Amino acid sequence: MNDARTAQPAVPADLDGWLARLEAAHPTAIDLGLERVAAVGRRLGVLDPTARVITVGGTNGKGSVARTLEGVLNGLGVATALYTSPHFQRFNERMRIDGAEVSDAALIEALGRVEQARSEAGVSLTYFEHTTLAAFDLFGRSGAAVWILEVGLGGRLDAVNTVDADIAVVTRIARDHAEFLGDDLEVIAAEKAGIFRSGRPAVIGQPDAPAALRRIALEVGAGLVEAGDAFTWGEGDDGLWWWRCAGHHWCGLPAPGVSGRAARGNVATALAALVQLPEGTGADPEAVARILGRIRVPGRLERIGTGSLEWLLDVAHNADGAEELARVLDDGAASGWTRAVFAVASRKDAGALIDALSGRIDAWYLPQLDEPDMRHADELARELAAAGEPVVHCGDDVAATLAVLEEQARPGDRVVVFGSFRTVAAVQAQKGWG
Repeated sequence: MNDARTAQPAVPADLDGWLARLEAAHPTAIDLGLERVAAVGRRLGVLDPTARVITVGGTNGKGSVARTLEGVLNGLGVATALYTSPHFQRFNERMRIDGAEVSDAALIEALGRVEQARSEAGVSLTYFEHTTLAAFDLFGRSGAAVWILEVGLGGRLDAVNTVDADIAVVTRIARDHAEFLGDDLEVIAAEKAGIFRSGRPAVIGQPDAPAALRRIALEVGAGLVEAGDAFTWGEGDDGLWWWRCAGHHWCGLPAPGVSGRAARGNVATALAALVQLPEGTGADPEAVARILGRIRVPGRLERIGTGSLEWLLDVAHNADGAEELARVLDDGAASGWTRAVFAVASRKDAGALIDALSGRIDAWYLPQLDEPDMRHADELARELAAAGEPVVHCGDDVAATLAVLEEQARPGDRVVVFGSFRTVAAVQAQKGWG
């Protein structure tokens, strides 16, 4: 167990001050394990909520499934608390109660309560661990009937997993965070399956999921709800689609607000989790269809039309996500050029992202984000040139890069923004879309 630092700065007065303090509070930014966070959580009394808990893990699709569950449950009149990460513009985006972001004041109070318990426990916490406990504290005080918790990294050793899931969901499994999880899909899946609990539903949203998910679910005695077996979905008429699960057969569902073929799988997975709850089992399919038509997931294949240009914002930052983005581009060709704004974190496999989009981009624009762990734009330019991809602008900040792009763009062009949450967030901020 790590010792807490003996000299602590004064308690911050604002949220930005708190977040800056938490970033420096632990020796490493990511330190997987449950011992420290559980010790503090027990002192806070937040690890055994009276609410029902849906924990959502996986590599890609977690955010979409979590936001879909929130939207449908809210639409059905169920009080929810949603925890997701990372955020785009405001830290408050990570914690929502009944669809509304928590206030700075509420967050500051919760962070202070966690700090008091942390000090008493004599441990240090990472930024994510501290803020996760703050979310649990706020959610417990809110009276929300259902908590929806998105796993940050992995599953078994993630801070979110200190609370037992009543329903555990694992979306698609892919290679990502290799420095923590390795690059073997079965090993990655085993880490993700660490959120499964005995006697409680384990929803697996990938029809061809690694065998480790099913094996571990059976070993722990979880109730399997598998895509392709317990639930299925398919095309209907007039662009609508259908979904079946455990005696439910819902037809006439609208196209998801997110583009791409994976989007229906994510919604289908969310519905499979929904019907494990009493409110979902008795839900009116027509009401659910109406609610689904209103749900939007920011930054996930999100389309924004501005004048003569179409923008497609996607947080794709691994090969699986980039391949889905490529399918979306193939399914809906632009009348003009497709221009890409691309920046990626240093630890990510930029080559895999470039390969997935090969031949689909007419002009690449490479801003240099002012963050230390982002790949240098010149390095990306060299990788793109080696792959035969056309780089037309490189190395300026986001504002200057977008100015060049918009000067060069023509009516009918499409602009794709991808590579990282931070890439999308930077463009959102510059365009005023946050």
